[in-house]
Parts: sequence; C-alpha cells; structure tokens
Amino acid sequence: MRYQLFGLLWLLLLAVLPLAAQEATPYPTPPPTPQERTRADLEAYLGWTCPEEVRGGTLNLYNWAAYVGPFTVSDFETLCQVTTNFDVYASNEDMLARLRAGNPGYDIVVPSHFVIRTMIDEGLIMPLTPEHIPNLANITPELLDPAYDPGNQYTVPYQWGTVGIAYNATLVTQPFASWNDFWAYDGPVAWLEDQRAMLSIALVMLGFDPNSSSAEEIAAARDYLIANSANVVTMNVGNSQQLLGSGEVAAAIDYNGNVFQLQATCECQDYQYVIPQEGANIWVDNVAIPADAPNARLAEAFMDYLLVAQVGADLSNYTGYATPNQAALDSGLIDPLMRDNPAIYPDQDVLERVFFAEANPETELLYADAWDAVKTALAR
Repeated sequence: MRYQLFGLLWLLLLAVLPLAAQEATPYPTPPPTPQERTRADLEAYLGWTCPEEVRGGTLNLYNWAAYVGPFTVSDFETLCQVTTNFDVYASNEDMLARLRAGNPGYDIVVPSHFVIRTMIDEGLIMPLTPEHIPNLANITPELLDPAYDPGNQYTVPYQWGTVGIAYNATLVTQPFASWNDFWAYDGPVAWLEDQRAMLSIALVMLGFDPNSSSAEEIAAARDYLIANSANVVTMNVGNSQQLLGSGEVAAAIDYNGNVFQLQATCECQDYQYVIPQEGANIWVDNVAIPADAPNARLAEAFMDYLLVAQVGADLSNYTGYATPNQAALDSGLIDPLMRDNPAIYPDQDVLERVFFAEANPETELLYADAWDAVKTALAR
C-alpha cells in the first residue's frame, strides 16, 4: 500500500537526522533581544536580507492557530518593512471552503499534504517561482518532490508531525496504550476537528486501509466513531491547549506539537502524548500562495525567509513540531530535548505504526458526509 511506502521514506529520513544534528555546531551569532531586533541586527543574526522589490506593503496570512513562533511574523515585518494581517482556521475543510468561495485577499495559506492535489487541480493555489525562493536548498531532500506536489511547483514544507492522544497525567492514571483505551475512558475527552485523521483511525481499527475509497468502509468508520463517542464533550478546533490546561477535558485526540507547547507553558510534565499501538496519522503541512493573491512576490519572500535555518529552528523549537529544514538540523539549532524525543522525531517503532492520509477527489464527498454525520450525532 502507498502509505507503507511513505513509512519507508520516513524511516530513511529519521535514520539520518540524529547523526546530522549531533555532529553539528550551533551558529555563533547570539539572538537579538526583543529590544535589539532591528533590521540590521536581524540581518546579521539570520544571514537573510529582504529583497528590495518587496519591501513595504502588507502580507495577509491564513494559518492554523498557535502555529508560528513568537517572533516569526514580527521579525519578517521588521526585515521587509511590511505590515501583516493574520487570520486562523480550524481545519483544512474550513480553509478550502473559504478559498473556493473566492480568495478574499490572502497571500499565504498552510494546507496539509492531503488537500494539496485537490487545491492544485481546482486552481486554488498558484505556481511558485523557484528563483525567488533560493532557500529551497535548505529543505530535507526526502521532503522535496513529494507525490502530492511533484517538483514542489506549488508548495514548500512548513512543519510535520503526528496525530495521537494528548492527556493530563494528573487526571488519567493509566496511560493510553490503545485507541480502545481512549474510547473506554469514562472521563471527559475532546476529538480532533480533522475528518481525515478521525475517519482514518476508525478505518484502521476496523481493519481497513486508512485511505479506503469504499463507500461501505467509510460508512462503517462513521458508525464506529459514533458508537465510541459517549465520552466526547467537545471538539478540538485548535484549542486543545486551553481545553487540557483548564481541565475541561482530561484527554484529547491532538497534534503532537500542542502537548509540548503545553509542557513549555506550565514548565511541567503533567501533559503527555502517545501514539496508540494501532497507529495514527503522520502529516506534512505546507506553505502555498492562493490564486489571485494580491502580494504573491512578497509571499515568496516570506517562504524564503521561513526556510532560513535559524527561522526554521526557532519555529519548530516553539511549536513542538518537527522541522523540514535540513540546514537547521545540520547546524545543531534544534533543541536536543525535541530532537531526541520520538514523539516529535519518530523512531522506527513509531514509524511502523503511522500512515499518511492521501488525497482522492473521488472520495472527498464521502469523507465529508461521513464526518458531518459524526458531528451531527455528537451534537445531539
């Protein structure tokens, strides 16, 4: 199956990452303090200069919540002397619906890998000009030329990670080993607002391909989720840190980086993350430029900036997700606590249990209808 081929790719990728990071030495230039983050200081620190032709103006970003570092956007504003507008979405489906209705003026979107082929086919994103993004050379080779975007003609990778179970260890006394443990838990939980992640988990639990195109199997996955939804009190729409941190839920199906952001916030180990033994999704989020973007050339400069080694490292060290930036890894810029954590950079055992969701326009409506039925049942 194709998702097994993706697993082999990631196994090869992860085998070389620790060695590269351990042999590297960090950049000698100290980071500017918030008060020192002038354009000249940032140019010296990052080794990147904003192209003259894009300076000034406004960049309009449409991204997931809590998915940039504390200085990612503001430093770009300083370097390029621009202003930014930042809107957020809770799911790929929300983002697609908004662009399908006509781009309201966004210059940057951050879609997951499995919707990119659909976005290309529907003309929702525009081709890139590689000459405007020289830092494409910093991308991990295994992430270049992906099946969903051959030649990276439309996208550059942003972050990658997994879906699993996040939980408050002070409330959950028995760690979750299986998805069945999660379904059986009698405390309050949240499910992830991600139709492909949720339905693919159900498909795997039923013994089916996580990318099934069978209407009967997708319907069975729908029914499986509904049958196991008794403990669901809310949906995780990008707010899992608030849900877990406030105690509203004891556990949540979640993206791995959110847990590590929680740990950093509380400076504690109360929040844990596990990929159940049956497996779960692995994903790659990418940066793309919507069709009819008003500031496409500025957006390409932003892409190039994101691929600077230090920018990529600062981003991943904050978000808790793995970087696609080989230069950041080779330069020793990734926090060792992250680099050596198999929940962020999966080891062989984890890689053997994860799978990619794949785009299939012919089944998009089947998955959407099934997920709508699940959410309708949860709302009763």
